[in-house]
Amino acid sequence: MNLTIHSTFINHLDPEASLAFYRDKLGFEVRKDVAYGGLRWITVGPAGQPETSIVLAPPGVGPGVTDEERRVITEMMAKGTYGMLLLATRNLDEAFDRLQGRDVEIVQEPTMQPYGVRDFAVRDPAGNMVRIQQAA
Repeated sequence: MNLTIHSTFINHLDPEASLAFYRDKLGFEVRKDVAYGGLRWITVGPAGQPETSIVLAPPGVGPGVTDEERRVITEMMAKGTYGMLLLATRNLDEAFDRLQGRDVEIVQEPTMQPYGVRDFAVRDPAGNMVRIQQAA
């Protein structure tokens, strides 16, 4: 079986703030911006990689999700314990310097992890953890 990752979902609380983070700070291109029922789903992805996308979606949208569950999801997002995204770059130090100069919340500076990966961590505006690793 030959599978690829087409898209993944990361929740947002403020579509404009998330758009500014993923487009303006990470440099992703906007592929779709869909409004429905007062909510927005924004699809972004790395330039030159049209087969890989991230959908920035409102939290807890779907049949059967209760208000209490939506509240818990939102609280977990704010703490950075709900969603996580792992990205890779060929030049970790350059990526870190670029984000550090763009008013991004740095959670961890570049570090060699005990599991053999050098990475750093930031949070997006919704609180989601974004880890950026040195590509092998």
